[in-house]
Amino acid sequence: MNKRLNKYISDTGLCSRREADKLIEQQRVTINDKLPELGTQVGPGDKVRVDGKLIGAVAADKSDRIYIAYNKPIGITCTTERHIKGNIIDAIGHKERIFPIGRLDKPSEGLILLTSDGDIVNKILRAENAHDKEYEVTVNQPVSDRFIQRMSKGVPILRTVTKPCVVRATGKFTFTIILTEGMNRQIRRMCEFLGYEVTKLKRVRIMHLDLGKLRPGQWRNLTEQELNQLNNAVKGSSKTAQAPTPQKTPAKPEKSLWSAQNKRPRFERKNKPV
Repeated sequence: MNKRLNKYISDTGLCSRREADKLIEQQRVTINDKLPELGTQVGPGDKVRVDGKLIGAVAADKSDRIYIAYNKPIGITCTTERHIKGNIIDAIGHKERIFPIGRLDKPSEGLILLTSDGDIVNKILRAENAHDKEYEVTVNQPVSDRFIQRMSKGVPILRTVTKPCVVRATGKFTFTIILTEGMNRQIRRMCEFLGYEVTKLKRVRIMHLDLGKLRPGQWRNLTEQELNQLNNAVKGSSKTAQAPTPQKTPAKPEKSLWSAQNKRPRFERKNKPV
């Protein structure tokens, strides 16, 4: 069966489809020693090379794919760029080429999945698939009932309103939150809007996968059962991203827990670098 060139490359775990398109545009890719165009199809027997290196096709049953769970420590950056100090690839030191599914901020810790399977990455990351992610959070002041209610209903950040979510107090300064979306630094921004500062953030679960006994810095391969469950969970996932429908922010936001002298804006206008 023929396959689009960018998908053929991304399926090998070399890079994403978008990055593959850039490689093609930069004339770093050849098919049978000829320069292809964007959208070119790769057929059985075709030899694809990137920077002169032969790229083998993915096994039909994906038996050659890597799927691991990693307990990311604080200070590790979720990037595949090896020149960045403390990048997640060097931290794991896996012999195969893998990349993270999603990300965790540098000051956060906990569960993150890594793989060499480009298809499953795309499916898991689709926001409309609403896959659960659970976090344990510690903040700098006592967690009130009002705080829990506001977090649960949705908070205006980044010119939208977060989706309703499950939030439960677990201690004087701690709570758990289950999200089905993944905005940039979402939990930290939500807490900040309500006058709280996150002092510790740990992801403990993604869908049916949890940290288990993994210590910070440790990783393990997913079991066959876990992988089957994962594939079933994303089976109906769309292959192309749908543009999110922006939610209107309240015309007159309810007074938050901020003190009168706090001058921070209620709505953040752009993402801040990690």
